[in-house]
Amino acid sequence: MYGSSTGLKACAAAGAAAVLLLSGCSSSDDGPSDDGGKDAPAAIDQQPKGSDPYWVNPDGNAARQLASYTKDGEKKNAELIRKIAEQPVGEWITPENPREAAKGFTEAAEQADRDALLVLYNIPHRDCGQFSKGGAADGDAYRAWLDGVAKGIGDRRATVILEPDALLHLVDGCTPQEFHEERYDLLKGAVERLKQQPATTVYVDAGNAGWQSPDALFEPLQRAGIAAADGFAVNVSNFQTTAASTEFGKQLSAKVGGKPFVIDTSRNGNGPYDGGDPAENWCNPPGRALGEQPTTETGDELVDAYLWVKRPGESDGDCKGGPKAGDWWPEYALGLARATK
Repeated sequence: MYGSSTGLKACAAAGAAAVLLLSGCSSSDDGPSDDGGKDAPAAIDQQPKGSDPYWVNPDGNAARQLASYTKDGEKKNAELIRKIAEQPVGEWITPENPREAAKGFTEAAEQADRDALLVLYNIPHRDCGQFSKGGAADGDAYRAWLDGVAKGIGDRRATVILEPDALLHLVDGCTPQEFHEERYDLLKGAVERLKQQPATTVYVDAGNAGWQSPDALFEPLQRAGIAAADGFAVNVSNFQTTAASTEFGKQLSAKVGGKPFVIDTSRNGNGPYDGGDPAENWCNPPGRALGEQPTTETGDELVDAYLWVKRPGESDGDCKGGPKAGDWWPEYALGLARATK
């Protein structure tokens, strides 16, 4: 897989935004917490709504790391991590308690007068048994999970990135043929179910400029329900440059009715890594940097937003010395921030 899962902790008790924000309910199983005397998250403000309407989680891994560095007097590291902590990142919804998690995040975002950015990553046979393997047990389990997410969102504003790599693993042959028809049906059904929520925007993941071509993708994207979606997402959890991603997205858009798209710029500041094993150059590559900060002011009518879908500082998998996929890795986070121009 080119991207990430995450150790997201579903905030099962978060029935209201105040509960989420004040209870210390964390967006990850890892990283410092205020349990056992560890550090509570640092005070984090929202970004200007006009250019960046997405919610900044004040209880995320980076915020907690910032608090820890600040408490320990590590000023340089604190300022580096602040580059991540102050930006909105995707909240990846896990299999457990989807309704409660989606409700907690969207209520917290609503309280801050911002939009929640959610990532759904639970398709059956996910990641072809690689670093982020897993997903729902079968199609019925996925539909029930997805319904829980939708009910949790309710009528609150949310932008959803739908199933990173699910479509691409059909195109590249990684997912066995016997699962293809069901996956197309699940993706199309997910778009339709999410669009029943009045304030939910849905972008179907469509890979990146370094993996497959628009000619190979447009028909699968159509089968996956792009017509009913608001658009598609490119470069999720990858490192392709914004320029390359924009060109790739425009070529694909022209083949799917002019649909707009969003670009994950979380770690593409130095572009893709071309060293080591080509089969794993997406996994915790060294020398990468943060890309453009999240914004809806992209200067291009086809590019709806630059987003940080992948959460900078969380591992791609246990490669190159990294922890398991989705775990917070402060050394990598510092490297990304340090390399940012």
